[in-house]
Amino acid sequence: MPNLLYVEASPRKKRSASIEVAKAYIDQVQKNDPSTEVRTLDVWNLNLPEFTDEMMEAKYAGLSGSERSLEQEKAWGKIESLAQSFHWADIIVFAIPLWNFGIPYKLKHLIDVVTQKDILFTFTNEEGLKGKLENKRAMIVYARGFNFDKDSHTPARDYDFQGPYMEMWLRLIGVDKWDTVLVEKTIFGPEIDQQSRSNAREEAIAIANRL
Repeated sequence: MPNLLYVEASPRKKRSASIEVAKAYIDQVQKNDPSTEVRTLDVWNLNLPEFTDEMMEAKYAGLSGSERSLEQEKAWGKIESLAQSFHWADIIVFAIPLWNFGIPYKLKHLIDVVTQKDILFTFTNEEGLKGKLENKRAMIVYARGFNFDKDSHTPARDYDFQGPYMEMWLRLIGVDKWDTVLVEKTIFGPEIDQQSRSNAREEAIAIANRL
């Protein structure tokens, strides 16, 4: 029975292209294996911990090998609890719209909170960085209002901080197998938008069928 973690990063909900395609993928995974368990982290409805001074003290106590105070342990426990779903999952699915050529700040907040030494990665002088989420895979649905590669005014090499950031982060935490689906030209009018969504849904379903 695969465990699937769904990270929803769009606030548009029923109007969201990334959510629509990600859910088509999840539905197909569940259709193929009805025992699949799904957990959802909706970054817009999560009470994400703030990195207060106390939280930072807890972080650096861990980095230095010092014993944490009770208050620091309580603060750090919030991060460990939030990260547990990433360890639990066999497949991590992301629905990510493009915001200012990158990812939404709420998703960045989640990533900044859970990406901690001894939680999602380790570090030693001998081995350097090593992710703790090996043998997992990811499915990432990116929604974009236009097409980077074909728009000479916004070439991907200069403007795309969405895909490269997510892929760097996945490698950092140990996930080295992922699939991506692009929903592009979503601001080019209803007809083009719907066709793009339809094509992306079909691609996502095909990927699910190859699992």
